[in-house]
Amino acid sequence: MNLVYRSPKNPNSHLTVKERKGPSFPTRFLWKQGYLSGRILDFGCGLGVDVAFLQSKNYEVYGYDPYYYPELPQGKFDTILCLYVLNVLLPEEQAHVLMAVSELLKPAGRAFFAVRRDLRREGFRTHIKHGVDTYQCNVKLPYQSIFCSENSEIYEYRHYNQCYHPNPHQCPFCSPEPERELITESATAYSLLDKYPVSLGHSLVIPKKHLSDYFDLSNHTKTALWIMVERVKDILEERFHPDGFNVGFNVGEAAGQTIPHVHIHVIPRYRGDVENPRGGIRHVLPGKGFYPDEKNLNTGSDILIFSLR
Repeated sequence: MNLVYRSPKNPNSHLTVKERKGPSFPTRFLWKQGYLSGRILDFGCGLGVDVAFLQSKNYEVYGYDPYYYPELPQGKFDTILCLYVLNVLLPEEQAHVLMAVSELLKPAGRAFFAVRRDLRREGFRTHIKHGVDTYQCNVKLPYQSIFCSENSEIYEYRHYNQCYHPNPHQCPFCSPEPERELITESATAYSLLDKYPVSLGHSLVIPKKHLSDYFDLSNHTKTALWIMVERVKDILEERFHPDGFNVGFNVGEAAGQTIPHVHIHVIPRYRGDVENPRGGIRHVLPGKGFYPDEKNLNTGSDILIFSLR
């Protein structure tokens, strides 16, 4: 599984790692405050100094870094640390890191993100030591802040469906059931397996903001949704090995929308799952999707916007 997308526009992010002799402040803080437990992963561990420190304290801890420690972590973790990683990544890279952490975390687990708060200038700059361009930016996350100073902030993250959310709209997507399997999550969206699947692996990608009309979403949220759709598609391919996909959404009751909260369907398709799949989403209006030279066969594809493969 490819955990992290690395942008060709930001090839030198690994050069921002600090060559520390002792553990980082966030690791020392979390250790002293008793936040660390169970099986621990340091995601983006750099040179591994924090991993060595926690191992010396008899924790079961593993390190992963796409450059320095590229061996993929195995299984799920009770605690995940992601310290000063997001500040050196482009927004799309940040989304992939957030999704990867959510996928590696156990349902009842907790992850901790540390970000810098002392950056005065954002963007690319020439690295003093290596003489190449490296990127830095400020980051704010919609998670609970457990520490904040002028230099850094630490956030605690739990799976979206394991947290309490006010739900004035009585919406099942604003407060998803904790027993549902969460596939992946970013700052603005999450994905679940559909409660009433039409095929094996049928999944939903859902913005956290409650809006009924996809076209009312901000461009930022729309981009986040489609980044997640691609990630979910990769996960479903690895898990279920489908032969194709239908992907799409409904807008308005006339189009079949039953829950007034935007959600994108990602539906794996398998050879033989309908008698005649030709036309795919053209059959959103039953009987209307056939071409003139085809028999009037109902494919059952009645909620979809476009097809892959």
